[in-house]
Amino acid sequence: MLRCGKKHICAVVACIIFGSILICSWKDLQLQNNITRKFFPQATTASPAGQLCRGKPAQNAITALKDNRTFIISPYFDDRESKVTRVIGIVHHKDVKQLYCWFCCPPDGKIYASKAKIDVHSDRFGFPYGAADIVCLEPENCDPTHVSIHQSPRGNIDQLPRFEIKNRKAETFSVDFTVCISAMFGNYNNVLQFIQSMEMYKILGVQKVVIYKNNCSHLMEEVLKFYVEEGTVEIIPWPINSHLKVSSKWHFMQDGTHIGYYGQITALNDCIYRNMQRSKFVVLNDADEIILPLKHPDWKSMMSSLQEQNPGTGIFLFENHIFPETVSTHMFNISSWNTVPGVNILQHVHREPDRKDVFNPKKMIIDPRKVIQTSVHSVLRAYGNSVNVPMDVALIYHCRVPLQGNLPRESLIRDTTLWRYNLSLVMNVNKVLYQTVL
Repeated sequence: MLRCGKKHICAVVACIIFGSILICSWKDLQLQNNITRKFFPQATTASPAGQLCRGKPAQNAITALKDNRTFIISPYFDDRESKVTRVIGIVHHKDVKQLYCWFCCPPDGKIYASKAKIDVHSDRFGFPYGAADIVCLEPENCDPTHVSIHQSPRGNIDQLPRFEIKNRKAETFSVDFTVCISAMFGNYNNVLQFIQSMEMYKILGVQKVVIYKNNCSHLMEEVLKFYVEEGTVEIIPWPINSHLKVSSKWHFMQDGTHIGYYGQITALNDCIYRNMQRSKFVVLNDADEIILPLKHPDWKSMMSSLQEQNPGTGIFLFENHIFPETVSTHMFNISSWNTVPGVNILQHVHREPDRKDVFNPKKMIIDPRKVIQTSVHSVLRAYGNSVNVPMDVALIYHCRVPLQGNLPRESLIRDTTLWRYNLSLVMNVNKVLYQTVL
């Protein structure tokens, strides 16, 4: 009896220990399920094992959701803080209150609906629609390749557009400098200045130019086709006026328009994330702007020096200076160029002086991996520091209509920095013109 009792006691102890393990395991499972439910309100098997997300693949650069208040550009994987999918989009700042990311996890095909944080960028300038980050925490033990966006955690995924999540795979930098131009609109036809800017970018070290194109002239289309075939230009179609009433101004004028300057800020943010893993630097400027180094021959040597002097800096801001197209010199009056529409920048080397109590706007060269959100003239959120580059190091050559149109010629500052590149620039522009326009 005594031995039998000992065995019984041992058995009871073993049962208690085993039961405790089961209870703990059950509690851990419940805790995990609670966490899952908190971030992913719905988790159901929706497709056979091995099948990726269903739904219709998104075909356009701008995709309207059924609410017609949310427009999706593209999702990007972002693990700089936590494992999230960051969807670049445009939303109505008041009407869009709730969105969900529907992830499909290979190989078992389970669908997880994760509630999104909707972060409308602060630089909306009064317009009802603005650039937005739609950010969703990704499921544990899942590397989703596609995502759908919906107003509810429930529904039929077959009816939702499906977006590929870019930047999922780490890449080595394929280029040093990418220029982002947004947006080309208004039947753009400044052909000569565009070619000159493109050739200057290449002389300065640019390997890729990304253009968000709304529309341009037929002649400009021919030039873009040349640069695309050459491998320099990537065109992102940008039919934003098919979805929203766009303004060609940057601030809201109470005129019934929905978004400013053809959604420029959204395009710039998309361009940063699009090039985050393939370009060492991203340059945010317009087609009539050129960052001219004064102490260095090109951007690579300039940026190497600036980074050495400013460790930890991810955003470099350059002052914009106007070279009015109304004031010209007789130099570089090349007869064959006179038949090409647009401005000949080599003939405009007088810049407007600084105005008292007026800050010159800036454009940027950034390390895209250190930027979270950008506006046009400054970065809104970033991991790295920002630095204003002194004018004796570099300035932005901006040839356009004057801002100080009443100034006499003698009040302008003659600045021939651009002419340092004239031999290469003239030769390269001629090559492009003879293959496209002339």
